[in-house]
Amino acid sequence: MSEFATKIKDSILEKYNNTSYELDTYGEHNFICSKNDIHAVVEFLKNEGFIFLTDLTGSHYPESEGAEFQVVYHIHNLAENVRFRLKVDLAQNDLHVPTLTDLFAGANWMERETFDFFGIIFEGHPNLTRILNVDDMDYHPMKKEYALEDETRTDKDDTFFGR
Repeated sequence: MSEFATKIKDSILEKYNNTSYELDTYGEHNFICSKNDIHAVVEFLKNEGFIFLTDLTGSHYPESEGAEFQVVYHIHNLAENVRFRLKVDLAQNDLHVPTLTDLFAGANWMERETFDFFGIIFEGHPNLTRILNVDDMDYHPMKKEYALEDETRTDKDDTFFGR
C-alpha cells in the first residue's frame, strides 16, 4: 500500500468511528461505512483528491439478516492512482442513504439506476425517478426475490444447462 493510501486510510478510520477497513485478496481497499457517515467520508476523500466517482451501484444479499442490501461506491484519486471501494449496508426495512449528487454530478444517473433496479432511496436526490425501466413498473427487478427468467416459458429446454 502506498504511503498516500495509508495516510488517507488512517485518517478515515480515526475520524469516522463507525467505519471499518479491509484489504481484499486482490489488493482493493474496502471501507464499510455507516449510512450516516458515507456523505462525510466521500466529501473528505474528494477534498483529498479523489475526484472521480467511478461507479455507484447496489447489491442484494437476502441471506444477510439486517444488511440485506448494500450500496457500493468506487472512487479514484487519479493523481496518486489510488482507488477505494466504500460500502454501506442497509436493512430491508430501511433502504435510505444520503445522495452524493451535491459532491459529484455523475452520481445523479448512477443513483437513479440503483433506485430503479434495487429500490434504494437516495435522500436529497433532485430527481429520484426511474431511468431505465418503465415508470409504471411496480417492482425493482434486481432484487433476488424475482426470477431471472420467465418461468412460464415453454419454448425452451434447459435440461442441457443443468436446470
